[in-house]
Amino acid sequence: MAELNPVRPFTGGLRLPPNKNLSTTMPITTLARPQRLCIPLAQHAGPPARRAVSIGASVGRGDPIGATGEHGSVAVHASHSGRIVALQRRPILAGNGLFDADCVILETDGVDAPVARTDQHWPDTLAARLAAIAAAGIAGLGGAAFPTHIKLGAHARYRTLILNGAECEPYISCDDMLMRTHPDSIIAGALIMLDLSQATQCLIAIERDKALALEKMQYAAAVRADPRIVIVPLPTIYPAGGERQLVESLLAEEVPRGRHPTDIGVICQNIGTAHALARFVSDGEPLLSRIVTVTGLGLRTPQNVEAPIGAPISALLDHCGGLVDPRSQLIVGGNMMGHPLPNADYPVTKATNCIVALPLAEAVKSEPERPCIRCGDCADACPARLLPQELLRAARSDRSELLTGLGLEDCIECGCCDVVCPSHIALTASFRAAKPGLRQQILHQQLATAAAQRHDRRQARLQRSAAEADARQQALQQALAADSATRRTVIDAAVARARKQRNDPNALT
Repeated sequence: MAELNPVRPFTGGLRLPPNKNLSTTMPITTLARPQRLCIPLAQHAGPPARRAVSIGASVGRGDPIGATGEHGSVAVHASHSGRIVALQRRPILAGNGLFDADCVILETDGVDAPVARTDQHWPDTLAARLAAIAAAGIAGLGGAAFPTHIKLGAHARYRTLILNGAECEPYISCDDMLMRTHPDSIIAGALIMLDLSQATQCLIAIERDKALALEKMQYAAAVRADPRIVIVPLPTIYPAGGERQLVESLLAEEVPRGRHPTDIGVICQNIGTAHALARFVSDGEPLLSRIVTVTGLGLRTPQNVEAPIGAPISALLDHCGGLVDPRSQLIVGGNMMGHPLPNADYPVTKATNCIVALPLAEAVKSEPERPCIRCGDCADACPARLLPQELLRAARSDRSELLTGLGLEDCIECGCCDVVCPSHIALTASFRAAKPGLRQQILHQQLATAAAQRHDRRQARLQRSAAEADARQQALQQALAADSATRRTVIDAAVARARKQRNDPNALT
């Protein structure tokens, strides 16, 4: 194994109140079977799964209701047995926020026989194994929900696998509790990922404040005694769990602007994804549930809950004793990088790692926004080495070319700039709002460039066609001229013979 560089602090970041003890005093509990599930076909980055059921169909626990399609989609399964009662387009929450998606509405029946394991669920070849992972519905459980088989399939470029157990954002503790409860399964999943990705080392990054999780994971790794696996304690600094920050801290390298860790031979996966992969390989069970942190001072009994995919968030809130105040603000994904929820009717998806219920007094911003004083605190705190104050000016003036030059796409929306801003400017919200417009501008530029290139290629084809037509015409004219000269020679010879015969009738023709 290559020598590990000493862990170094990444650029920027903040020390924030963790607020994790709210949900770590209880063991992981299991949500009771909901009467209805709303299972979206689009729960991962990329194109959605292809619907594989119709209204009225009966399905068993683990049956596919959305099959893998083209361009890297992953399957979706029935997390409980029951009957399909509707197919609807509904708002859901996923890695990129809230959007509308096609959903399968399942009325559960409580039968829930164990998922049938077959000897063929884990094939022998790499390509077949990657296809099996996609068919098992496994996607990244850290928040972005990127298809796992796509990342693992680009093994020719990988040298290091980073298993992300940092869980740096306040309130979220689902990974912490998973490492305490299932460390052996996580190590098993790491070994499977190592073999599939052909990386030479696996660094499992865990923040130092998770002492029990660190202890459990170190013991599980020692039992396996695989020299490729190294448990790395990280300083407790937000956002230590960002992919770029992990690469900088663990490998003393920087991911170039506009690139990804995979472009420099590093693959980052979440510890929850490793656990799901190990469960599939050992038991043949697809991804049917995930652990969700349900927490916040607006909740009566915060805890971590294993919830089936498609369960309504309202059921999780009821499971945790309900809201202290019905006016509490619900946030999905943590208070720093999460998105506010309009209501609790949204379903749990593969990307739902945390629901925070904040009391109204805590959720409402009390300080009015004031003009920027150019103090530079936001730039010092930015872990992406950006200039938030310049980005804000460009975003509010809608200058897409300047936003591109300043690196808006590299903003990870961590919210550090919001926390330190003395003027209480909603910087992250401005950047988040500017990104769709910038991407649209980039798309328009790409389309315009592609159209211009098509036009240039067409003009070149027309010019080549015209030149070829001119060449053919000249060749034809030359051929006609040569043929005409030959004909003239033959005619002149015939005329000469005729004249000679007329003058001398005894001459031979």
